[in-house]
Amino acid sequence: MRKRILALSLAVALVPGVHANTTINGFASIKAGITTGSDEQLYGYDDTIDFKNESLIALQVKSDLGEKLSVTAQLLGRGNEDFDVGFEWAFISYQLTDNMTINAGRLRTPFYKYSDFKDVGYAYDWLRVPQGVYGLGFDSIEGVTLYRTAQLGSIDSTLQLVFGSYEGDATISGVKVNANIDTVTGITWELAKDALSARFAYLSGKTSIDTSSVTLAPGFTAGNLYQALNANGLAPLVAAIDIDDESSNFMGLGLTYDDSDWIAVAEYTRVEVDNSFIATQKNFYASLGRRFNSLTPYVSYERENNDAVVSIYQPYTAVLPPQLLLPVQGLIASQERDANTWNLGMRYDFHPSAAFKAQFSSEENETNGQRNGLLAFGVDLVF
Repeated sequence: MRKRILALSLAVALVPGVHANTTINGFASIKAGITTGSDEQLYGYDDTIDFKNESLIALQVKSDLGEKLSVTAQLLGRGNEDFDVGFEWAFISYQLTDNMTINAGRLRTPFYKYSDFKDVGYAYDWLRVPQGVYGLGFDSIEGVTLYRTAQLGSIDSTLQLVFGSYEGDATISGVKVNANIDTVTGITWELAKDALSARFAYLSGKTSIDTSSVTLAPGFTAGNLYQALNANGLAPLVAAIDIDDESSNFMGLGLTYDDSDWIAVAEYTRVEVDNSFIATQKNFYASLGRRFNSLTPYVSYERENNDAVVSIYQPYTAVLPPQLLLPVQGLIASQERDANTWNLGMRYDFHPSAAFKAQFSSEENETNGQRNGLLAFGVDLVF
């Protein structure tokens, strides 16, 4: 799919006259951060100041082909990936009616309020989007979305239907693994009136993740564990732990108040992968900011509550030998997370197209008793 999209985009760009109405925009973030302690790590930072981790640069090209058809592509390079440039988006759009549009190609998955602008730091006041909610692990799908806008009395309504799939990287216990999510289907609905808006999102799919390379102990991986369990006649336990074509779902709720002076935003998400060792994730954040002309101080709170699914192995505790029970417990416990994060920051719009930001984040991980502090600052700009 990605190759076909790229080929289409290039073909459009090369046909004489077709790209006459092409616009190019871009955005960038130059950010740095350092933790407050030598044994602390947070969001990819440690106690050595780092200017690459969250820095990025992107270009977005849109060609209006006329007759209500357009092509959009976004190229993005991230500092933590040595600024290797890849297609973040690449899709075609067709305007079916004045209030209905269909997009097809590589698209941003509409999990959150700021999904479309997650990488565009200039579009929001925080230095980064709240990681407790926005850290699901993948952002795009190959598929189709249908937008429909309408007026429900004095209320603005935006309805979006989603269908597609995802194939790419995921992270399990700090290890990059291959993930496939098939038949992704979903709906989002946003209602807005004056300063207040509310959003609902629900998506589901069939998830498969190759977890065999996840290390449980030196020289012992999840793949070794599955083999040992099968050899001991415990194939049903393997089927309950591994992630092979399992039903998964995402639910999100959001509420925003923005009267140009005060801005308050809150989102709650719940993620489940049935019949697997992945913990049910119940996360939320709440943020409040006040605009004083070009200066916007803000405070936000994030809560992560991921409960380990210990019920998977409990029926097998009597028959599991200790050398297998311990790694099973360890694998399942690795997905538990109970954390609270406070963020205090400010945004200063020193230029019509650029903003300086600084943010202090303090995370308390109650799962392991670790506290982490992070000071980060940088500039977000659009061009």
